[in-house]
Amino acid sequence: MFFVVVTVLSLRPGGLRHQLRNAVRRFKLAMLLAGIYLASSTVLRVAFPTSELAEAGLVALAVALCVTFLLLSQDPPLEKG
Repeated sequence: MFFVVVTVLSLRPGGLRHQLRNAVRRFKLAMLLAGIYLASSTVLRVAFPTSELAEAGLVALAVALCVTFLLLSQDPPLEKG
């Protein structure tokens, strides 16, 4: 399986190094957004433990963070060189 992954990533534009850089960048972004979600959900759960509005707020926050990830995680243009 490892060799299949390396082969597929090597065939994509930019090569293996470029693809691994993108994977690391996306992982860091995902960890940052997950931290934001966890901190926000903790604050909402402590401040409003039984509120339906807090539940809706968490869903809206999750959707907003997913859209943010999709927009920020796109591949940057390849440098010609």
